[in-house]
Amino acid sequence: MKRNSLTTAVVAGIAGVAGFAGLANAVDLNPDGVGQVLIYPYYTVNKSQDTQFSVVNTADVGKAVKVRFLEGYNSREVLDFNLYLSPHDVWTAAISQPGSGDASSAAQLNTRDHSCIRPALAFPYSFLPFAYDGTLASEPTDGGPTSLDRTREGYIEIISMGDIRPLSDLDAATTHDNSSGVPGAGTPNCAAIGDDTAIAADLDIPTGGLFGAGSVVNVGQGTYYNYNADAIEGFVDNSILYYPTGSLQPSLQEASNTVAAPGARAFVFANDGNLLTADYPRGIDAVSAIFMADSVYNEYNVDAGQGATSDWVFTFPTKRFYVDKLLYPAAVTAPFEEPFGGTVDGESRINLGVTTYDREELNSVIVLPECPSPVDPVHCFNQSPFLPYEVNVLSFLADGSTAPTTSTVFGSNLFRTLNAVGLTGWADVDLNAPGFGHVLGGGVSPTGGAVNINGLPVTGFYASNVINANADPGVLANYSGVFRHRAHRSCTFATANPNDLTCS
Repeated sequence: MKRNSLTTAVVAGIAGVAGFAGLANAVDLNPDGVGQVLIYPYYTVNKSQDTQFSVVNTADVGKAVKVRFLEGYNSREVLDFNLYLSPHDVWTAAISQPGSGDASSAAQLNTRDHSCIRPALAFPYSFLPFAYDGTLASEPTDGGPTSLDRTREGYIEIISMGDIRPLSDLDAATTHDNSSGVPGAGTPNCAAIGDDTAIAADLDIPTGGLFGAGSVVNVGQGTYYNYNADAIEGFVDNSILYYPTGSLQPSLQEASNTVAAPGARAFVFANDGNLLTADYPRGIDAVSAIFMADSVYNEYNVDAGQGATSDWVFTFPTKRFYVDKLLYPAAVTAPFEEPFGGTVDGESRINLGVTTYDREELNSVIVLPECPSPVDPVHCFNQSPFLPYEVNVLSFLADGSTAPTTSTVFGSNLFRTLNAVGLTGWADVDLNAPGFGHVLGGGVSPTGGAVNINGLPVTGFYASNVINANADPGVLANYSGVFRHRAHRSCTFATANPNDLTCS
């Protein structure tokens, strides 16, 4: 049975009322967390932590999916493989550091799950540096670190490549045999999976039905930061995306749908809940559109009396397609500001504005200079807490605190610090600061207007830890929590479009 989410149905209904005849699926970010593509905003093995994650197939048909791990500097791939989920299957795994605890070593993946993987890997399996250390001619070094510890934090993509046709040879090989009736004892016959030609012949166009979650765990400290994966639905409705193992495809560039062929249509709720429909000739711009935000909001707690620490994770899941000029030389850099390594090796910097508020409305504003074009890298970047990577951690500090050597919650090396007003409160991170041109263009409304969406494509969360040293004699208690970022979205028409009121 093909499943259609409530979100898609509601959006399609709204669009139908607006008069869009023959509407097909469009790329959208499903707030219910179920879709064709999953983005897990953060993994880390620093600070003796493991990152556990799962992917669940809710559908009545099997799925062939690409699982990809991307390091945090510039989203160069550190491991990928093809995973075959049977109907209603769950696959789980963990990313950890080697047993030696060597902080300069590569992260490694481990799983005891029985779902089929191609190529077959012997676990634990270490992440690989070849996509960024210059080993591969097709992926030259990007100026960032080339050491193994670059693999130790980043994020995860899972992309549905195709639905497994029921009763096919691939379906028979990948479906778990649960005939014993013993929980956890079902296994598929993975050795019976055919070659790439046979696999592709047994696939249909992918539908949705995937959801997932991740958690950063420190067993020794008793901390547990869990989050839900972002779910993209309507990613593709017109083609099978199967690629053999060893391929960098499929990627987020391949978003496409029949209503905007050969590009992709995106649905975005902007300007306080208005539905924006925009068509893009490039699929990656449609994916960026659904993650766009001009402001990100969340809370913080840095009260030393509570042993409280706060990290905000900012992940830009499409950034590499705009700033990595070695892999995408013809790409337009906007909405980002500079290519990776274009000014400083190992960085592609983003200016932003921040206002922090305590709980009684006292605020502290980081004032950004207005910069001429081209941007002066000294005067315009050094006066704000710029974010230089694909994955960034912003650590909040009490005013006057000494800056740490790693982020305060996750021990991240991809971090910046921010001195907040007061010990508790909330912050507004402005991703559309004047003078920096954070605008995604290239979209066209179905009624004819050229659309600009303000800000940057971002996802992430706030992680908080509180320590109670007096829980019991000799007992140290940690209380940890994760809160998804809230965001504001806005858009403007680059050309007059009196018939469309969704971007007013």
